[in-house]
Amino acid sequence: MHRCDPTNADEFERVATRLTQRLGFQRFAYLRLTGETPMLISSYPKSWTSRYFELGYQQLDPVVRRARAEHALFSWGGEALALAGNREQRRFFDEATTFGIRSGITVPITGGFGRMAAFTLATGDRDVHPEWLVADWKDLVQLVGLYFHSHVAARLDIPSTGKLAASELTQRERQCLAWTAQGKTVADIAVLVQIAPRTVVFHLENARRKLSAVSIAQCVAEAMRRGLLS
Repeated sequence: MHRCDPTNADEFERVATRLTQRLGFQRFAYLRLTGETPMLISSYPKSWTSRYFELGYQQLDPVVRRARAEHALFSWGGEALALAGNREQRRFFDEATTFGIRSGITVPITGGFGRMAAFTLATGDRDVHPEWLVADWKDLVQLVGLYFHSHVAARLDIPSTGKLAASELTQRERQCLAWTAQGKTVADIAVLVQIAPRTVVFHLENARRKLSAVSIAQCVAEAMRRGLLS
């Protein structure tokens, strides 16, 4: 299992831990699966993460399987999930519960050629209902998950397959993405760049297609990861 440079991992953990607690969860995990070498940064118990990889649970874990197949943030856990799946998967969830991992929300982050990552906030508290929290914090957690992914990937100097040159995004596309990355709305960007709102949308959608992103949020994260907005 690959691990980040300690300084980068510590920085990531500090920020992720603050976010986790403020949103009412107890633990976080960032898992990236690239080929045969998974990478994990998390506040899960070390005894659980060691066992997880030793037994190859990343191949069994229903949350990872769902993250491979979906693009949008989703909630998981509770009694319904504990009863779902086959016997091995139910045993897996029972075991995870003993380590304080009962339910949570996960941001899938897909990549080409079988690569994937997922950012998860989890809790062992029976009184926390992740599906309720998703309604309030979905957009924030989605953006944070994508940002952390681009941040970690950049610090690790991970090469991008089929990397797009900055020149392949127009100046307007880069401007609109850069302002979006700073939290500006379409209306804000229209004023700042002095173009019509529908033109801002046009540039953002063009950039999204060029970067093969499924959403503008993922497009911003991918542009940041590739260094196209610097």
